[in-house]
Amino acid sequence: MKLKLFWNAIIHYKNLGVLLISLGIGLAAAEFVEFPAEFMKFSHVYAAIAAAVLYFALVLRSFTDKKFQERFLHKEKEKEIKKMDKTCLKMAQETKKYTNAAYYKKLNLLLKDKDEILKAYNKDKTNNIKEKIAEYALNLTISYLTLLKDFCIRSRAMERTNINSLMERLSQNTRKLNFAQDPKVYEDIKRIVEMDEKIINRFKEEKNDLERLDVKLDYIKSTIDMLKHQINSTLDSQDTLESIESILNEAVAFESVLYERSKNRLRN
Repeated sequence: MKLKLFWNAIIHYKNLGVLLISLGIGLAAAEFVEFPAEFMKFSHVYAAIAAAVLYFALVLRSFTDKKFQERFLHKEKEKEIKKMDKTCLKMAQETKKYTNAAYYKKLNLLLKDKDEILKAYNKDKTNNIKEKIAEYALNLTISYLTLLKDFCIRSRAMERTNINSLMERLSQNTRKLNFAQDPKVYEDIKRIVEMDEKIINRFKEEKNDLERLDVKLDYIKSTIDMLKHQINSTLDSQDTLESIESILNEAVAFESVLYERSKNRLRN
């Protein structure tokens, strides 16, 4: 980031303007003002060196100037917000393929809230609080889209699993264990029972995970709705930002947990 800041100080139009003006004045002076003969031999070089010294002094001043740094950071954040918004649009198109009617409607409402937040931010891009809220809203939207896609894919997979037939088979085989006389038959039935119990327990765990995930999706959606109202009202900077940052960190942590669980399921 510092390297990029320094490059922006180098190409800053005011610094370049001073370089060109000072270089022009120096070269003009070398042409039209009479200097001692020894000096005249290198007058153009001296003029260029003087202009370069002045230019790099201005570059260093810009590089260390707090206002210049703030303007640079605002521009970089503006680019980042635009990039994140494009990411949201791309992810939304992909996620919509997996949603049913109810979640498609929820997703569109969330995207509408996100767009209203960006609209408020675009009206006052220099406002640091609105900039933070826009950034948080986009991060939450990206988390929501990631989680929603995962939720929809896993929900479809669960719908294809006939848990009732497994429960019925488990019940029948459990009863058979009580009457099995042959040790080999007993062991075979026991293995089937244990396998069915394992599948059913995984199904229950998955169902609980999806229920928690559904609550988390509603929680994120409500948070973005809150941000939409917050950005258009009086902003209590410190309390609001700390609260939003806590929610965002929780969403990211939750997403990481789900990712790890997903990897573990694939291994098993």
